[in-house]
Amino acid sequence: MSERWALAPEPEGEGAVLVPLRPDGAPAGEMRREPSLVAAVRARPEVARWVWRSTAEVYPRLLAAGVRVERCYDVEDAEQLLLGHEGRLGEPRSAAAAWARLRNGPVPSDPPPRTAEPGSQDSLFEPRPAVSVPFEGLLEVYAEQQRRHDRAEHPGRMRLLTAAESAGMLIAAEMHRAGLPWRADVHRELLHELLGERYAGGGEPRRLAELADEVSAAFGRRVRPDLPADVIKAFAGAGIRLRSTRRWELEELDHPAVAPLIAYKKLYRIWTAHGWSWLADWVREGRFRPEYLPGGTVSGRWTTNGGGALQIPKVIRRAVVADAGWRLVVADADQMEPRVLAAISRDPGLMEVAGHPDDLYTRLSDRAFSGDREHAKLALLGAVYGQTSGDGLKNLAALRRRFPRAVAYVDEAAKAGEEGRLVRTWLGRTSPKAVGAGDDGEAGLPQDGGPEPGATEDAYGFTPGYASNNARARGRFTRNFVVQGSAADWALLMLAALRRTLSAAGMRAELVFFQHDEVIVHCPAEEAAAVTEAIRAAGDEAGRIAFGATPVRFPFTTATVERYADAK
Repeated sequence: MSERWALAPEPEGEGAVLVPLRPDGAPAGEMRREPSLVAAVRARPEVARWVWRSTAEVYPRLLAAGVRVERCYDVEDAEQLLLGHEGRLGEPRSAAAAWARLRNGPVPSDPPPRTAEPGSQDSLFEPRPAVSVPFEGLLEVYAEQQRRHDRAEHPGRMRLLTAAESAGMLIAAEMHRAGLPWRADVHRELLHELLGERYAGGGEPRRLAELADEVSAAFGRRVRPDLPADVIKAFAGAGIRLRSTRRWELEELDHPAVAPLIAYKKLYRIWTAHGWSWLADWVREGRFRPEYLPGGTVSGRWTTNGGGALQIPKVIRRAVVADAGWRLVVADADQMEPRVLAAISRDPGLMEVAGHPDDLYTRLSDRAFSGDREHAKLALLGAVYGQTSGDGLKNLAALRRRFPRAVAYVDEAAKAGEEGRLVRTWLGRTSPKAVGAGDDGEAGLPQDGGPEPGATEDAYGFTPGYASNNARARGRFTRNFVVQGSAADWALLMLAALRRTLSAAGMRAELVFFQHDEVIVHCPAEEAAAVTEAIRAAGDEAGRIAFGATPVRFPFTTATVERYADAK
């Protein structure tokens, strides 16, 4: 019996077509048809990996019937990774497009991305129309993908990346089905506490209206605080020139409008992003179920399709409450990206610093910055994120003297980006040749190349927002890409290891949330200690699998809480 089978739902009805596969991807037996997709999988528990067109097409149907699979190979996700590795990111990635390329035929465009409509979360994972590809064509595409993996720069790493991303697709579907526990009654109480009464007709709630009046009174005329252009114009009338209405810029001003304006902006964000309308649209039966999109950015970081799951304000996290008798185990990877840089650069000194579970920046400061933790932190983050002017240049010089291989690694990535060459993560995820650092709602890199005043390492995330012909912008992007992308690859392996451990132990614990360097597991109270240990072990296992034998440790700060807000 083959350990790997290809599977596809019948175009009409509940049936499925399937066939065992050889290691090279060719069929290892006769093609079979089953009257039920669910029964076809359930009857073959010995299958180690299912090969299918799209996890989003197949797996939710299996989960709805109580059938989980341990491993899969997502053909369309693999196509996306392989196209990127070959410098062809942006070409259609559907199985039908890949099959057309094999036959030298016209390549169909990918269907437009599905946008999650408010109130539609129950149907987010329903199959969407796709360009048809026959089962035989799917098999040909899969076999060719195996050959393309063999031609990769590092075939073993590329295969690992593909397997990890496919595992991420399974986890995303499972997290959507499990949902993040959410108390709608607590959420409504919070909104009333923060925003006051709601007015008829959907206008601003009482507290926002009061703050808007305070802003207007400070300027002596009516000002719309929700309109940045109106605010900038009002300050200009008061003789103050602003570039933007960002909080850090406003806080530098001495004007009576500043305090109510900052308060308004904070509450306005809560009202529009997580207010009463959001609650009605996205929370059902005590659960918030966003659609997670693994590899949603070029760097491999996850995104979500609607619901703003990756940007839940701390005050709103008070509504994320474990079920009675259950707990939330919230785990944050400690200084993940500097540790990843140590592993991928193979810098002996930085690996030694990162080989301990305690605070990395303190150990770094003891070795290169005379015990000044803040300078050590800024130096390392500046090397990764491209702050190479002013104090950043001085800090970088000190870092280069002490950890030359680490700095050379990101310097080379920046140079490759400036020259338009392909730049890859450790496992082979590839950045496009022309890309700049943009801001799509995650914290983007500040335009001047350095952090905003008061920013922390959590504010340095980036996602590709636009194609850039500016060599410096490309270099800054690729400098960070090799680290952040490799960290995203590590996180996939960590999630896969954690999922496997929880399942093998027969625990009731469920993965319910993930973003960048944070994972939440919802579990019975008596399982919390075992879950904490499983997370710790998964971090170290992922480091060994991704980067090989290095002394680098990947510790977590964990908290077992009833409310998400109590974790930090």
